[in-house]
Amino acid sequence: MRPGMIDAAWLPPEAWRAVGSRRIRVTGSGLLVDTVAGELRRACERFGGEVVRGSGGPPCDLEMSLDGDAGLGAEGYELTGDDTRTVLRAARPHGLLYGMFHLLRSDDAPATGAFRPAVSRRMLDHWDNVDVHPVMGQVERGYAGGSLFWRAGEPRRDLARITAYARLLAACGINAVALNNVNVHATEARLLTDRLGEVAEPAEVFRRYGIRTHLAVSFAAPVLHGLSTADPLDRRVRDWWDGVTADVYAAIPDFGGYVVKADSEGQPGPFTYGRSHADGANLLADVLAPHGGVVHWRAFVYNHRQDWRDRSVDRARAAFDHFTPHDGTFRDNVVLQVKHGPIDFQPREPVSPLIAAMPATRVGAEFQITQEYTGQQRHVCYLAPMWSELLRGEQGPAIAEFAAEFVAVANVGDDPFWTGHPLAQANLYAFGRLAWDPGLEPAAVLDEWAGLTFPRGPRRLYDTLHAIMDGSWRAYEKYTAPLGVGFMVRPGDHYGPDVDGYEYTPWGTYHHADRDGAGVDRTVATGTGCAGLYPKPWSKIYESPDDCPDELALFFHHLPYGHVLQSGSTVIQHIYDTHFAGAREAAEMRERWAGVAGLVPAATHERVRELLDEQVRSAEEWRDQINSYFFRKSGVPDAEGRRIY
Repeated sequence: MRPGMIDAAWLPPEAWRAVGSRRIRVTGSGLLVDTVAGELRRACERFGGEVVRGSGGPPCDLEMSLDGDAGLGAEGYELTGDDTRTVLRAARPHGLLYGMFHLLRSDDAPATGAFRPAVSRRMLDHWDNVDVHPVMGQVERGYAGGSLFWRAGEPRRDLARITAYARLLAACGINAVALNNVNVHATEARLLTDRLGEVAEPAEVFRRYGIRTHLAVSFAAPVLHGLSTADPLDRRVRDWWDGVTADVYAAIPDFGGYVVKADSEGQPGPFTYGRSHADGANLLADVLAPHGGVVHWRAFVYNHRQDWRDRSVDRARAAFDHFTPHDGTFRDNVVLQVKHGPIDFQPREPVSPLIAAMPATRVGAEFQITQEYTGQQRHVCYLAPMWSELLRGEQGPAIAEFAAEFVAVANVGDDPFWTGHPLAQANLYAFGRLAWDPGLEPAAVLDEWAGLTFPRGPRRLYDTLHAIMDGSWRAYEKYTAPLGVGFMVRPGDHYGPDVDGYEYTPWGTYHHADRDGAGVDRTVATGTGCAGLYPKPWSKIYESPDDCPDELALFFHHLPYGHVLQSGSTVIQHIYDTHFAGAREAAEMRERWAGVAGLVPAATHERVRELLDEQVRSAEEWRDQINSYFFRKSGVPDAEGRRIY
């Protein structure tokens, strides 16, 4: 790929052929209808079709109109038709937009019926810094280059790239973005005031694709702007937020609201003033409410200065303990944003107990598309199967039953391939599609992405992508931390193995491996009690070492190395077997990818090939360090007689 080029991701020109060769009538008016008509017109110019605006005249191959049933809601649409004519109806312009992308991802015969999103907000959080932060760089936990919005303290104003990005997001159903880092630095605080124009400009682009713009803000913003306090019950603070918020909406009329990380990992919050999280969130909710805005209040609150010797303190239950006493006290426009697991986006975690414990609060489930702990977009790790298990409740409470909306940490940057690893684009696409419909099958979503990314490719290419990607998350799980224990990564950058790297730190991420066994006792009977925070039957299942799913065995229990898992393997033999298997599966991915040379663009093939070389190297490093560590701890040799360093 030539420098300066932008990969089309899952919307290359060829993907528009299905609609661009037809005669299309678009009826209706407004910004989004104009966007739809413009996109279709460009496709028709390329493939020979025609777009007609307004009602009347002879029938067209594709009729798109705003006369759908009100029951479709603000974003739903209905498709009817036969082999010769397709009719797309929506009650609101958003429905036409999403219906158009439905037609793009369909084959020649699109599925008909009524389609509505499961939740009203499907949101991405960007962790972009305005300035190049000395520790975090331009994008915190970003693995795809620099920010789309800022470069070294200045706005990029590359509207062509932002437009392409907005189109990609709309194509998979995303309708909200927060532009900046939740770990708000001093420069980001100015985005509310004298740098507001830097937010308004991309917001205008996103608006054309039905996406509302949000901002992460510091709870201490009033102090950063000259007040002596940020006490949420102080009238001066309320007045300050009132004025600033009015200015924001004057510049961005469809502004979505604020994202706040408070009293978390050193970020300021209401605890400074003896106030509760409800006090802090409700202050911002009240000033946003007249404008139709919401506040996303992150529940990622725990003691990050924990004494590692004190096993009664458990990071996994911290958010539950902090927030459940306040259930029912948050305003209606507060979204309590809860990470899907109780620790921090590990390759395997149970559902956070908080998600099912706040029936009187609007809960947003947060996922991480950015692969911080799943290979950092250097490893193929298709995350849709993991998300699907969590949403459906295969090993715990079903997130889709409790969450009112879905949020994810974005994984894009200024890399020509958007996500650094071309195959990591599938995770961004899959999050949007699963947020729209949590019941979708991950393999079917991968089919959609592959068909849009490599349109009209040979069956062998699609079969190879499935062979590489379908099981890639489980392969990654196999060669990294075993049985749900998590956090055996290098401190700081979180890439590669360091089994004891966090074991004697204050971060609360421990595995407690010793000569007798490994894992954290989170039972009610003898441990921290975290297992008992779940609704039945899961509290009973997690409490029992015999009933707990193997994949979570060391998350909830400290088990002897000879403990026999449900699979029939002992803990120690499971560790050996899975780490050898995972490294072998990584090598097989590389071999399969070599076989599709010539079936994908050369630049794409070369980038993936280079990254698969790194994945194989890293998987072998994980295999050797983890197996060697547990052999030395346990003294138990591998039953298969394989070499363990």
